[in-house]
Order: sequence, then structure tokens, then C-alpha cells
Amino acid sequence: MSTATGIPHLIALALLAAGLLVALTSSVAAFGLRGTRNRLHVLTPVTSVAGPLIGIALAIENGWTLTTAEILIVVLILAVTGPVMAMATGRADAQREGILRQDSPE
Repeated sequence: MSTATGIPHLIALALLAAGLLVALTSSVAAFGLRGTRNRLHVLTPVTSVAGPLIGIALAIENGWTLTTAEILIVVLILAVTGPVMAMATGRADAQREGILRQDSPE
């Protein structure tokens, strides 16, 4: 395994560091909050921001191969479905607590 150098390597490291910072910050912030919906607000950036940043960093570091395509497909699916899943979880929690009607929306 060769060690990469140059501008692409530095860009990949910067993206990886940014993604890890977002994930770490969101995770630590979740400990200080009470309630499912409040925690969902700080954990959603992990799927919508940190995941894509880390995936793009991996893609840049690996070069353009089939593995890179797989990484980018997984990142795209995560970025699209993560926030939707968080919204559905928040909605189910609000319905369970009686904040929203069970049959809403109609």
C-alpha cells in the first residue's frame, strides 16, 4: 500500500477531518439532550453531512475504481434516506406521545 501525497491527499484528509468532526460533535451533543426528537435533531447531520464528507474523502483517496463507485452509491443512499428515516422516527414518537393524531396527515 503506497502512501499518497499531494493536493488530492490533503483534500481527502480535510474532508475526512470535517466529517469526523461533525460526527463527533453530533454524538457528544446527543448526550446532553433529553427526548427522542431533540436527539434526532443533532444526529441527523451524521447521515446528511458526515457520511457524505467521509465517503467523498474515501473516494478521492482510493481513486476512481469500482470500489469508489460502491462507496459513492452507499453515501448517496445514506444521505437521502437518513434524514427521511429521522423524520419518520420523530413523527412516530410525536404520535406515540399524543402530540400528533394517529391518522395525521389526511
